[in-house]
Amino acid sequence: MKILFIGTVDFSERSLQKLIELDAEIVGVCGKKKAKFNSDFVDLKLLSENYKIPFKYVDDINSDDSQRWIKSINPDIIFCFGWSNILKKNILSLTKMGVLGFHPSKLPLNRGRHPLVWALALGLKKSASTFFFMNEGIDSGKILSQKEFDILDTDDAQTLYDKFSEVALSQIEEFLPHLKNKTYQVFEQNNKDANIWRRRFKIDGQIDFRMNSKTIYNLVRALTKPYVGAHINYKEKEIIVWKVKIIDNKHINIEPGKVLDIIENRIVVKTYDGAIEIIKHEFRKLPNIGEYL
Repeated sequence: MKILFIGTVDFSERSLQKLIELDAEIVGVCGKKKAKFNSDFVDLKLLSENYKIPFKYVDDINSDDSQRWIKSINPDIIFCFGWSNILKKNILSLTKMGVLGFHPSKLPLNRGRHPLVWALALGLKKSASTFFFMNEGIDSGKILSQKEFDILDTDDAQTLYDKFSEVALSQIEEFLPHLKNKTYQVFEQNNKDANIWRRRFKIDGQIDFRMNSKTIYNLVRALTKPYVGAHINYKEKEIIVWKVKIIDNKHINIEPGKVLDIIENRIVVKTYDGAIEIIKHEFRKLPNIGEYL
């Protein structure tokens, strides 16, 4: 089974490395030189060249040039793991077995953009790693493999990224022989159960201390590294916040946003229902106690 691999993020690199270790027949890799909006971007050229796998930089995977190159290496199947652009019908129908995609949610739930960010920001307790055969819809194709994983209160963007990656790599090891031997099974998604998460905008990462403490905590852990970080607007500047913890504070007569204490480099701020301690941040000059954020 000849595989064309498409990807451009850290998980793409982990998956490609796993396939190489499993002696999968990878006849080509498509990647990007840079990405405008992937914080976890990885250039796959070096890994491909280390294993003498033909590689092509691609701006538009749906272009005639990309299609000609894919046809020239004659893959049986395309693996598309970590690609932010839509694959059109001309690519989806190019191989005998189709295009296998990946989405870190329990499809048909939570299709669409930023599944890890939204899962953490919304305080979900579970998600899943799902491999599916892509169609012209949004994450709506037939499912090949799906495994759940827990989301702990202590998880953040990086730990959850590592968690789903570990689960997904184990799935690849399980289903790869079945794909090779044509013994795999798929099941349809129930579109009645589906929802689609929208693209995240900058304002979605803004901390408003009128939020309750848990909402702020979830927002910060959702956007911490490898992502862009949540932010505070302070004195006409955006201050990135990487880590906070919830502090018990029952003073109901103090307004949200007031700085309650400064402990070394940490800032305690009143929220709607309590307080948070800002532990890791990019303040160059700390605010004063009594100021408002």
